[in-house]
Amino acid sequence: MPERTDFWGIPLSWRPDLIVYSLMFLAAIILLIRFYVQGSLWWRVGRGEARWGKIHLRLMNLIKFAIVQTRIFSQRYPGVMHLCLAWGFFVFFLGTALATIDSHFIKFLEGDPYLIYKFVLDIFTAFFLFGALLAAYRRYIQKPPRLTLQSRFTVSLGLISVIVLAGITIESLRLAVEQPAWALWTPVGWLLAQVWIGSGASEQTLTNWHTILWGFHLLIAAFTVAILPVGTLWHTLTGPLNTFFSQVDRPVGQLKPVAQNAQNEPIYVKSLQDLTWKQLLDGDACTECGRCQDACPAHAAGTPLSPKQFILSIRQALHRDGKYIAAGKTSGQNGKQKQLVGDEIQQEVVWSCTTCGACVRECPVLIEHVDSIVDMRRHLVIEGQMDSMLQDALANLGRYGNSFGQSDRMRAKWTQPIQPKIKDARREAVEYCWFVGDYASYSASLTEITQKTADVFQKIGLDFGILYEGERNSGNDVRRVGEEGLFEMLVEKNLAVLNKSQFQSIITTDPHSYNTLKNEYAGNGNHPILHYSELLDQLITSGKLKFTKKLGYKVTYHDPCYLGRYNGIFDAPRRVITATGCELIEMPRNRAQSFCCGAGGGRIWMDEALIKERPSESRIHEAVKLDGVQFFVVACPKDITMYRDAIKTTGKEDRIVVKDLIELVSEAL
Repeated sequence: MPERTDFWGIPLSWRPDLIVYSLMFLAAIILLIRFYVQGSLWWRVGRGEARWGKIHLRLMNLIKFAIVQTRIFSQRYPGVMHLCLAWGFFVFFLGTALATIDSHFIKFLEGDPYLIYKFVLDIFTAFFLFGALLAAYRRYIQKPPRLTLQSRFTVSLGLISVIVLAGITIESLRLAVEQPAWALWTPVGWLLAQVWIGSGASEQTLTNWHTILWGFHLLIAAFTVAILPVGTLWHTLTGPLNTFFSQVDRPVGQLKPVAQNAQNEPIYVKSLQDLTWKQLLDGDACTECGRCQDACPAHAAGTPLSPKQFILSIRQALHRDGKYIAAGKTSGQNGKQKQLVGDEIQQEVVWSCTTCGACVRECPVLIEHVDSIVDMRRHLVIEGQMDSMLQDALANLGRYGNSFGQSDRMRAKWTQPIQPKIKDARREAVEYCWFVGDYASYSASLTEITQKTADVFQKIGLDFGILYEGERNSGNDVRRVGEEGLFEMLVEKNLAVLNKSQFQSIITTDPHSYNTLKNEYAGNGNHPILHYSELLDQLITSGKLKFTKKLGYKVTYHDPCYLGRYNGIFDAPRRVITATGCELIEMPRNRAQSFCCGAGGGRIWMDEALIKERPSESRIHEAVKLDGVQFFVVACPKDITMYRDAIKTTGKEDRIVVKDLIELVSEAL
């Protein structure tokens, strides 16, 4: 059993506890003051927002994303690197707390518990140093474009590495002098101790070095704590806060409505003060890891949008003008406050977003990029600052209820050759109301697929009907464009028709309609909303749908953003593909990491002048590299439009064919 006559290796006669606690208490006070000065700007500048509900879910997020850090591991190298650094940091903090409790309150670090304690700290020292080497190699040798190389990072990494190296050196000097029987329980310290023993230095020399290094170690640790709010380690405080206050009160696929002030007037985001305190916290929580940027289809396409830089622009504006605004001044630094939208963040950046949610899904600290972008779009829409193509689409949606500018009487023209006639869900009771959607209804290039869908439904004996001219655009992309008023009008008209119709469930072939009907249509009678892949999967599982032909094709499948990432529907379409007898070869980016086609968020209605390579073209290049794949299978009408066009523009017509999931089902029947 090791004897305990010291406090962290220093003779008790020195009263090292008083030195440590006094210095660290001072550093902690400085940290808290600096944290308050910076953090108070969030609520002094930003609007109020309730983020306290469902504490149990918030605590689960804190454990899952801030402590266990599950999202980090979607990428192996940075995942291992950050695991070593973060968990080394956690264990050192915990070890210090346990040692303090043991020294002053309850003696429990004796015998075997003490040996285990020393072993764990020593092993995590090695982990931490390994992580620091990985971080240095990544930042200074690999230099991925997405990372922001700053002097602050060098200072932070250097400080914490010096602290850890000093700590293990102190321990090794102690072991070299005392040479206890249990020394092998600190393997890293013991190995380093052999260097000092072999050097021939006297016991007094080693003791003196031990004391000097102990003082240096303490000073560096206190200095690091004091400067935490101004270095890259700031995210160790703001990151966990951001995960705790992340969105848990509404589904992922639901946007928050336009906020209102005390006079019930809408608030549109054009300046810092229009953002909520949580949106300002997002800026300070950003770790600048660039994962959002790598996942962003708009950034990959060459548009001005970088989700990382978008969030950092909010941080930059807050740090520059926040203290002036909080003090009640109307101007910011240098006597002028820049507008957030237009000056700090250009309109082209805001309009480039496809709202695919990949940035939000990838962010390790749960920053909510899309909500802030849509808030800014709402301001631009009110100001009429949008391109002419989008303006025309919105005008058509307001007048005709569809972006094609066609009469509502033409919505069901595709049904004319179908016999027996498809039921009108407004006039007779049906089990399933098929919400067809604009593209499936009006696009001439999709008519055959829409008719084939109806044919499959009839062949399998589905009791279904449609709303004919009573249907309007669901409003999913209208809302994400920022036209909240038009969205509400479309919802009102659709709900009026749905509430007068008799059905048990709603099915749709359009993931965009699926998302908004499921997550944003309050008052739809709580009817189940099914994507047609879910319905087909249920029928196959129950034995009601059986295939007579095994297709034997080699196919790949594209996960639509609003079906997969937003609503978690990944397995149903895959099971349907497998049931048709096809061999499924996964895309390199699949499921939650699927790459957007580029149509979402209203981008399908906007000018593409800024785009170098469309996301759909990038996706086709990815697909043709898969060995032997014949068909690129999709489950969204917009995907059919985007990818069939991309096949032509990339010149890959002879390499791969785009098929809708329903085409495989029809052929297998």
